[in-house]
Amino acid sequence: MGETVAVNRKARHDYAIEDTFEAGLVLTGTEIKSLREGKGNLTGSFARIDRGEAWLIGAHIAPWAGGNRYNHEPRRNRKLLLHRVQIDQLLGKTKAKGLTLVPLSLYISDRGRAKLELGLGRGKQLHDRRRDIADRDSRRDVERQLVESQRGGLTPADIGLSRVRRAA
Repeated sequence: MGETVAVNRKARHDYAIEDTFEAGLVLTGTEIKSLREGKGNLTGSFARIDRGEAWLIGAHIAPWAGGNRYNHEPRRNRKLLLHRVQIDQLLGKTKAKGLTLVPLSLYISDRGRAKLELGLGRGKQLHDRRRDIADRDSRRDVERQLVESQRGGLTPADIGLSRVRRAA
């Protein structure tokens, strides 16, 4: 994977991602130039399969500063480049299982092409999000205790000392 332009952080928070795909994007000249400057945003965007074609909807690519009156529309719908078999699989999973196509990240590949990482995810309920937060906190506490035990046992704060006095 090359240079990351935009990451949709909220996607992994709101969705349980089951599978990921890589798709190319059909872009105009000013769009790819703007993306190479790092001016893309995936917040609030989603992907949809319509009439046998995959589309990215709601992604924002800022107008290129060096563009003229033919500069691109920032929030236009952009076609995704996927193989027919992949589109058929995605369509089947979104219709049958109730999964959603969520853009996870937008990046420029090593060959200079704009690529989109798509996730096939199921929306999380509020209690699922709380469980994820609790699991993350408990993992962090366990790692912290492990580091403290490797560092040399208990710290002065663990035994009730607020300040350690050194013998002079």
